[in-house]
Amino acid sequence: MKPANSLLSSYGTTVFEVMSRLAIEHQAINLGQGFPDDRGPDPVLDAASAALYDPPNQYPPMMGVPELRQAVAAHNKRFYGIDVDWKTETMVSTGATEGLAACFLALIEPGDEVVVIEPLYDCYLPMIRRAGGIPKTVRLTPPHWTLDLDALAAAFSDRTKLIVLNNPQNPASKVFTRPELEAIAQLVSRHDAYAVCDEVYEHLAFDGRVHIPLMTLPGMRERCVRIGSAGKTFSLTGWKVGYLTAPEHLLQPISKAHQFLVFTTAPNLQRAVAFGLGQDDGYFDGLRDSMQAKRDRLSTALAGVGLEPAVCQGTYFLFVDAKRFLKPGEDDEGFCRRLVTEAGVAAVPVSAFYQDRATAPTDFIRFCFAKRDAVLDGAVERLARYLG
Repeated sequence: MKPANSLLSSYGTTVFEVMSRLAIEHQAINLGQGFPDDRGPDPVLDAASAALYDPPNQYPPMMGVPELRQAVAAHNKRFYGIDVDWKTETMVSTGATEGLAACFLALIEPGDEVVVIEPLYDCYLPMIRRAGGIPKTVRLTPPHWTLDLDALAAAFSDRTKLIVLNNPQNPASKVFTRPELEAIAQLVSRHDAYAVCDEVYEHLAFDGRVHIPLMTLPGMRERCVRIGSAGKTFSLTGWKVGYLTAPEHLLQPISKAHQFLVFTTAPNLQRAVAFGLGQDDGYFDGLRDSMQAKRDRLSTALAGVGLEPAVCQGTYFLFVDAKRFLKPGEDDEGFCRRLVTEAGVAAVPVSAFYQDRATAPTDFIRFCFAKRDAVLDGAVERLARYLG
């Protein structure tokens, strides 16, 4: 029989799926899964329920319901001072991942180079390659995740079409500084490129840090696509509601790709997210503060066990240095397999987030701290017993 697409078929089962399966098999506490374990904010859930019984429940507009697009524009103005025309510069996607796919399909021509910063979200490389792009990686390494500006500049060329900027970054938990963003902006302008900005963790920057959208920097308003996510902002990852902000000349081709991917998104969920984005500062500050408290709770406890935390400036992921516990010849993936099967705690190896795992760091593993305190405490207790 004729083969399936060779590029996508080349990707095997991800280590994330492997660890989740092992967690179920061994009844482990799963801190590898990157999502919260609560039900989300009641007011937003109530809004979704009410909207479900308030017609219409048929196909909403392809670009998204007006209420949500208006709320996205207002959110941009409220938090970042970005003036947005909701009719021509906003679009709703079925999750941020679909929004990313639409961007790549719309903006990348075969042979275009795309700068990505690793460790990276695992969907970037397959989607970029399937769109015909050639990834050019810039590497961050734990524990400090410092951006090498010389390496960044070397990754750009006359063939660069765009950079994918994940800020705050999953999984490195890095919040990019203004000087770093200014360097990125200069390179984007110099090489006549675009920036697809995955900013789904925009409200999860810790320790007084301020999330700065690249779009707010001089010269970037016309070159940036900004992507947000209800899944991360409202701890409702299963809803798959994303939202894009972009200048009209970029959003037009992106919307054409979007219409042939999913066309549209559940209308009651869109209307509930519109309500959610309009909540007062107490909600957004509370989300940040509660996640920061969970980070502190887990990092302090793991340090007490001997797993030294790497820098964690945002998101809800924490890397720890496992070097002292690795057996001879064991790497981070082997250690994670041992933890889930013998200690009953699932984590994810850092090397899984790099394009070339053969040269990636192999001493660090990742935990997700967006879990109930009792779950975090239970995981630490198991690790303490196992690691002694």
